[in-house]
Amino acid sequence: MNIPSELKYTKDHEWVSIEGDVATVGITDFAQGELGDIVYVEVETLDETLDQEEVFGTVEAVKTVSDLFLPLSGEIIEFNEALEDEPEKVNSDPYGEGWMIKIRISDASQVDDLMSDEDYKALIGA
Repeated sequence: MNIPSELKYTKDHEWVSIEGDVATVGITDFAQGELGDIVYVEVETLDETLDQEEVFGTVEAVKTVSDLFLPLSGEIIEFNEALEDEPEKVNSDPYGEGWMIKIRISDASQVDDLMSDEDYKALIGA
């Protein structure tokens, strides 16, 4: 299982990459594996400002639909539009071409609440 050490993680199985005041968010390799074949990613919160842990979208797999929770408070400034035509990128490359949104972070102190790769491995029993 791929759990990159340079990323931060949430208990809801999102990963976060931070550059300055912008965070890129997706779901982890573990999460996409649990969901199975992803057939649709919906994010209708583009240009909205949401609080940490609010639902920002959903991911639909063959067997289930799962909410996506915002790891950090901020404005959703970008959606990976490639996922509209190729949602399977979340399965094939969850940390690369399968990213979901970018957020302009409004409270940088929340980064301290995110999990390290070691904490996330302990959470999922890896």
